[in-house]
Amino acid sequence: MKGSEFLKRIKKLGKKIGVKVDLVQQRGKGSHSTLYFGEKFTIIRSLKDELKTGTYNAMLKQLEIDKNDLE
Repeated sequence: MKGSEFLKRIKKLGKKIGVKVDLVQQRGKGSHSTLYFGEKFTIIRSLKDELKTGTYNAMLKQLEIDKNDLE
């Protein structure tokens, strides 16, 4: 899954359960951005890059989201 697809699914989930989702591109180095999911946040790499499995799972853990919620 690419970073842009991850962001799209997180925004859809946030809208569904009423949680504010925000991507802050100024807070990050290079192509990295900060993705806020309510009070929780994670760092997301370039939106056009493919997410590795470990990175994807770590991001979900930081946001306290179950993998099944995004499908």
